[in-house]
Amino acid sequence: MSLFVNQLTHIDASLWCPEEGLKGISWQVDAVLDGELGKDGMLLDFGEVKPWIKHHLDSGLDHTLLVPVEASGVTVSPCEEGLCVRTTTPYAMEVKGPEQAFTLLPVATIERDAVAASLSQTLTEQRPANVTRVQLSLSDEAIEGAAYGYSHGLKLHKGNCQRIAHGHRSRLHIWQRGNRQHELERQWAAWLDNRYLVEENDIIARDKQALTCRYQADQGTFTLTLPEERCAVLTTPTTVENIAHWLAEQLAAQSLEASTVHAFEGFNKGAIAKASP
Repeated sequence: MSLFVNQLTHIDASLWCPEEGLKGISWQVDAVLDGELGKDGMLLDFGEVKPWIKHHLDSGLDHTLLVPVEASGVTVSPCEEGLCVRTTTPYAMEVKGPEQAFTLLPVATIERDAVAASLSQTLTEQRPANVTRVQLSLSDEAIEGAAYGYSHGLKLHKGNCQRIAHGHRSRLHIWQRGNRQHELERQWAAWLDNRYLVEENDIIARDKQALTCRYQADQGTFTLTLPEERCAVLTTPTTVENIAHWLAEQLAAQSLEASTVHAFEGFNKGAIAKASP
């Protein structure tokens, strides 16, 4: 007997890609549980399935930086903050933070299906008595039109969003004169894709080669250094509300049109902002 739960939850994180660098990701989580029916006629109460799996993901790789420790140019070492991750290819980056802000994977390239298999194995090992196997599937959101992945950190957040290198893969909708502006959406999504969004007040050093930001949050001290060309600098915290507002202002100033931006943060949530020239 099998039990399934589609769209059980979502994972929002960032990963290091040896070809593209820092990438924001959002994965949908579907689950199938195999096992034997109990005396109550159930394999496992649906009310228990979601919190059990979600707790495992929330306390694990969700809102972390996924690091392929066997990739060329990647080194991981202890530091005062907890862990230090350095990369060289395709560009130099250094991230420091508490250990729980990182998920270290013994691979050269992070593959979504391999991550799902690893999570499935761990959950199977921790399964309830009448469950014999847990199988998770991870998938990207099917997006027709513009989408981009970004990474950021929110030092004032009370939860795991305070981690300096986590991210999202998001839709982008832009409206002017009552109509969707698909070409503008594509242009801005392409520019934002794989960028790090940083609050100006968190920058402690910058030059033509690199930008360094640092902040203290409830979970610890975080520092990140990467090429400034890979960043978008905002004067505000990089919440989705402020991202939407920043984009609307940029669009209104450049096109001399009143602009409305629907900025998504991963799956099915986000913020709406309007601006006039």
